[in-house]
Amino acid sequence: MSASTLIIQAGGAGASDPVVVGAGEEPQPGGATNGIGYFARFGVTEAMIGEALGAALSRGGDYADVFFQHRVSNDLALEDGAVNRAFASVELGVGVRVVKGDQTGYGYSEDLSLAALRTCALTAAAIADGPSRGAPQRFHVAGRLPQRYPLRVRWEDIRPEQKLPILDAVNARVFAADPRVKKVSVHFRDESGAVLLADSQGRIVEDLQPMTLLYVSCLAEQNGLREQGGYNVAGRAGFEFYAPDRVDRVVREAVARTTILFEAAPPPAGEMPVVLAAGSSGILLHEAIGHGMEADFNRKNVSIYADKIGKPIARPFVNIVDDATNENARGAINVDDEGNEAGRTQLVENGVLATYLHDSISARHYGVAPTGNGRRQGYQFAPMPRMRSTYMLPGPHKKDEIIASVKKGIYCQNFTNGQVNIGAGDFTFYVKNGYLIEDGKLTRPIKDVNIIGNGPKALEMVDMVSDDLQIDEGGWTCGKDGQSVPVSQGLPTVRVSSMTVGGRGKG
Repeated sequence: MSASTLIIQAGGAGASDPVVVGAGEEPQPGGATNGIGYFARFGVTEAMIGEALGAALSRGGDYADVFFQHRVSNDLALEDGAVNRAFASVELGVGVRVVKGDQTGYGYSEDLSLAALRTCALTAAAIADGPSRGAPQRFHVAGRLPQRYPLRVRWEDIRPEQKLPILDAVNARVFAADPRVKKVSVHFRDESGAVLLADSQGRIVEDLQPMTLLYVSCLAEQNGLREQGGYNVAGRAGFEFYAPDRVDRVVREAVARTTILFEAAPPPAGEMPVVLAAGSSGILLHEAIGHGMEADFNRKNVSIYADKIGKPIARPFVNIVDDATNENARGAINVDDEGNEAGRTQLVENGVLATYLHDSISARHYGVAPTGNGRRQGYQFAPMPRMRSTYMLPGPHKKDEIIASVKKGIYCQNFTNGQVNIGAGDFTFYVKNGYLIEDGKLTRPIKDVNIIGNGPKALEMVDMVSDDLQIDEGGWTCGKDGQSVPVSQGLPTVRVSSMTVGGRGKG
């Protein structure tokens, strides 16, 4: 079972006159680089990595890698007009992995000394039992690597006092937007740091990985009734991320998604057509379908897609990708956590399942190349196949055409909370915002809606796909097997011909 959720413990938002620092400056060096640069400050050398890999292969493992990580996170939270939380966290450590067949040994440490590295390596090596293998004496570089999150202003160069006016101004703007707003919470997070991967094939790559998140929640009151809603944006970017148009959107959407709930009512329950709005409705695609296309679930025959490669699973106009290349997106990565360049993977092509999302272990099992989807939460974990940014490509229809085709159904705008059975693909999702569709038109707002169904079946029943793809900018985090990683998602406007809608209204 897995669920993507919005991170709401940290974030923050813009200002009445947003401060855009360094907008005209040249991007800072960053992103993926060959060799050791960032981690030299911690005394990491190729010689010590070579010794660690030698220890890792001392019992005959097929493959070994060393993964260093450093991450600094800063959080600010404003509530009741004052900053009531401010904290920072620092992660620094190393993990050593040894692979023998389909088995993995892993050891990790917060100590980056050679002695600690050797201990981690020998711990991981215990998975194997055979003659030792030689470690690389030299490390080669991968050539020109992508740069998908260039920085104009690094978070290391931004002081807390530069962030506080943003929180104060957003708080004031949300209150000013609607007199019904009674309480506002603003959360702001920034992250900086890097990862370094070196392996027994002699590869070495380093990637500087920024991140930021901005979240606004508001509580409104009308005629004794209260409603709560919010909105957030996130991306791999520096302080320049908070451009005026983005900050305006956060304030506008937070207020609009809250106050519309006073007009909303539960829809009629039953089987009916469901139209998924472009953008954040991609959560349903991510959860109910995307996880089933991760190769480890298929290698273990857990997923319903385990025998579907090369077979039709949707209409011919349905195309689905998992994409790491969207610049500055929360789900963008230059390389995965195994050092493989991360690109765009076509999962479904013209309705046919084309491939799975692979890490190196599953790729070897299936005899294909890794897709750059080997990801891990941090140095304490071994990588596994994970999504990056999963979305459906534009189709041949128009949004208005899709809505006009529905006599009685619902239009889902904003999902929160969900539960999925990965194997069978059965799911339930809660719709926070939406509209009733009557005689081909959006009529009254709806709320308190549960969508119940089966992911693979719902994909088969997608019978219209619009040309209005939107990649949602929200701070989505995907959980799997106890690990969480940042992701993006998206969708064009899509019609599912029939789904179960759970509501309390009367038809």
